[in-house]
Amino acid sequence: MQGLRWVNLPPDERNAFLGDGGVGVLSFGTDADAPPSSLPVSYGYAAETEQFYFRLSFPPETSKTDVLENPVSFVVFGEEDGGWKSVVATGRLQELSSLPSESAAVQGMWAVDIPTVEIFDQPREDISFHDFRLATESITGRKEST
Repeated sequence: MQGLRWVNLPPDERNAFLGDGGVGVLSFGTDADAPPSSLPVSYGYAAETEQFYFRLSFPPETSKTDVLENPVSFVVFGEEDGGWKSVVATGRLQELSSLPSESAAVQGMWAVDIPTVEIFDQPREDISFHDFRLATESITGRKEST
């Protein structure tokens, strides 16, 4: 990786890279002496509002619900056009079930495409999902400099 250089990813390239959905890593802040709680998730993205949307499940044996109020970071990484690109967004999750259906946040969820990933040990219809929006505080992107 010697000599690896990067430049900022302009907003139009960032939006094209993110598309309307994909897969990334969502990390929840924890106590100062504990590592963040990170997990791969599918996402939907609305470029016009720079908002990420997630459909998350909370199996009883996990601790995800313990960290939902904490700040989060979300990372998408990939290779495109012969070089790497990454996007990092930070903010807090907002559960959409607590908002009226006519709110912009809920309407935004309906306009994105969250990929379905079958990683569960039981049928998808038996799993309870919750819809969230990342109330974005910052979003940055980088790409490999050629």
